[in-house]
Parts: sequence; structure tokens; C-alpha cells
Amino acid sequence: MNNRPITEDDLHAYVDQALSTARRDQVAQYLEQHPDEAERIASYRKQRDQLRSALAPISEEPVPPELNLARMLDSARRPRFPVWRSAAAAVVLLAVGLTGGWSLQTLSQPATGGIIALADEATYSYQVYAGDKGRPVEIKASDQDSLVKWVSNRLGHNVSVPDLTGSGYRFMGGRVVATAHGPAGMFMYDDDNGTRLVMLTRAMAADKNSPMLSQSAGLVQRISWSKAGIGYSLVGPLSTEVLNPLANEMRRQIETNA
Repeated sequence: MNNRPITEDDLHAYVDQALSTARRDQVAQYLEQHPDEAERIASYRKQRDQLRSALAPISEEPVPPELNLARMLDSARRPRFPVWRSAAAAVVLLAVGLTGGWSLQTLSQPATGGIIALADEATYSYQVYAGDKGRPVEIKASDQDSLVKWVSNRLGHNVSVPDLTGSGYRFMGGRVVATAHGPAGMFMYDDDNGTRLVMLTRAMAADKNSPMLSQSAGLVQRISWSKAGIGYSLVGPLSTEVLNPLANEMRRQIETNA
């Protein structure tokens, strides 16, 4: 029997259903023997299913004429510029359509793993957890030290929890969530009206030092930034004028505690 240790990569591949049958059975046996890990992985699988459900309408959209592969390749044969550049552009456009919906605005976004990707991941976490009445956070604010230790260990750097009580928002707690770019720490806040905010933090593969970027995403606003290879994104159903001071206060405290 293969006694190779079960790694974090194995666990994420198990969530993504990307393991061989033999390795999947070994991971399943490992989880049976480690109930705490099994609970964590179950939460990842639930998040995966919720994200798939949330993004299903995008995947079902028809391909617009501008991204029709035959049309793009035909255009590539025209001698306006070298063919290899046209073909490469066709591949990029097709990839954008398959992974991010068919909005051509995506073409102007930074590389995968950058500040836009972080903002999207924070938005997904907000959509999945902010509306959860039963268990929006895995570790509550009353056990903040355990949460900070857990997130710090998973991210490989020391994290701190910004205090927004002066701005009317209480810290509720948080959890570690899976993203396409590794583990991330999610912290949640709420106010007396039940308005919830989510901040996501993780290591950055790109845009390692980025100024604050404000964007709308449906009914929520997100403000994202990064420094020294660590990114942060604050998401909530507030206007930029209201959310921006909260993000500034978070950044000030994080840099003070670094």
C-alpha cells in the first residue's frame, strides 16, 4: 500500500475531484481517521458547490459572436499583422470567455492571482457566508486568538484582526477558505442593523504592492489593496464613500501591527 503522507495538495485535489481512484480512497480513509480535517474539507466542498451554483448562469450563457473561435481564427488569417499574434489573441479571448463570463471588460484585468482575482474571491466568500444565518463563521470572535493562530499558520505569515468598533462594526469571527491561489483568511463584521462585511487576506502571486482599488460587483462594493506580497479585500453592501474609510482604518491597523 502507498504510505505517502497526505498533503494539503492532496486534500485540495480531493475537493476538486482531481485524484486517482487509489489516492482518493487513501484521502477518504485519512479523513475518517481525522474528524477535524474531515470537517474542514467538508466546508471546502460546500463552498465549491455553492460557487458552482452561483456561477452556473455564466457558464450557460451563449458564446457571443465576438468570441466565436471560427470567426477569430478567420480574422487571424488576414494579413493585418503576423498570424501567430492573432492565434494567440484568439486563445486568450477564448480562455477569458470560459473562465470569467463573456464580458470583454475582463480583457483589461491584471494577471491571474492579482488584485482583481483577490477581489473576486472576497466577493465569492461574501456571497457564500454573509447571508448564512446558522454558521457564517467557523471560529467566533470569542476565540479570536485561536482564529488568528489558525489563519497565520495556513497563510505562512502573521495576521491581525482590525478593530472596527469605533466605526460601528463588531468582529464576528472568521475561517480559512480555499481559493484558486491558495488558502485565505476570511474575517467577518456586522453592525447593529445586521449589515455584514467580509475581509479576505492571502498571499499574492501578482500585484504584490497595489494601491487601493475600488470596484462595484452587483449589489456590493469591494476595496482591495496589497503590500509586501499580502493582499486584502473588504467587501460589503455599502457605497464607496462609506466603505473606503473602513478599508483605510483596516489598512492603518494592519500596517501598525505588522
